[in-house]
Amino acid sequence: MGFEYRSAQSWRGVPLVHIAFGRREGGRYRAARARGVIAVGDTAQGVIAIGVVALGVVAVGPVALGLVTLGVVSVGVVTVGVVAVGVIAAGVVVVGIRTAGVVVAALIAGRA
Repeated sequence: MGFEYRSAQSWRGVPLVHIAFGRREGGRYRAARARGVIAVGDTAQGVIAIGVVALGVVAVGPVALGLVTLGVVSVGVVTVGVVAVGVIAAGVVVVGIRTAGVVVAALIAGRA
């Protein structure tokens, strides 16, 4: 049994809020994709994205890609994560221009 909510309001054809979680089919989990200004779900894509895989301006999740990101694996301009890649990045394994972390590859580095 999956769950989905899509707001009636939209911006340029994209719902303001879209929440989508997958369901089990035949013993397998089928992930759902949420697309909206605010997106929450298994795979979330939006301005603000929260999900297992999150893509957005602000992205939060185990795998996060965007401008400002927080996640286990985080890629963006300003990033925080266990593995972080970005212009300004903080985490355990970090690659970037201005970084702080345990293992760093950067132009300007700091150690935590």
